[in-house]
Amino acid sequence: MIQKRCIEAGEQSPDFILKDQNNREFKLSDFQGKRILLSFHPLAWTPVCADQMKSLEKNWSTFEELNTVAVGISVDPVPSKKAWANTLDITHTRLLSDFWPHGDVSKLYGLFREKEGFSERANIIVNENLTIEFVSLYELGGLPDIEEILTVLKTLQ
Repeated sequence: MIQKRCIEAGEQSPDFILKDQNNREFKLSDFQGKRILLSFHPLAWTPVCADQMKSLEKNWSTFEELNTVAVGISVDPVPSKKAWANTLDITHTRLLSDFWPHGDVSKLYGLFREKEGFSERANIIVNENLTIEFVSLYELGGLPDIEEILTVLKTLQ
């Protein structure tokens, strides 16, 4: 199966609804008026993904100051996301489950790895009008630099 190309800056973001670790719906278009950081990670319960999500949580107040909602997205089911969030002491950051239909949101953004069954590691910034402003893909084993994201968000202000 040929993977769709990764979404690019300047394109309209697809709207979607996913459940977070608390089984609450997250609808992208409900956040118009704010920027949204979609932080895709392959799988919960892995060290790099844990560090990636902890960096979002650690910078939660900075994201608030920058009028940005940061969320983590992976193919793990809601109960797993809940247990993982509790283990990592994540209380502010929403961890979204792209579990079923399996990887549908990752596929919308061209990030789903069909062979492995999970997404690429990526950060995507969506602006107040749901237009993609920034896309960065990372090595699966590489931790995204949170300072890069904060710098980009400050530049976009």
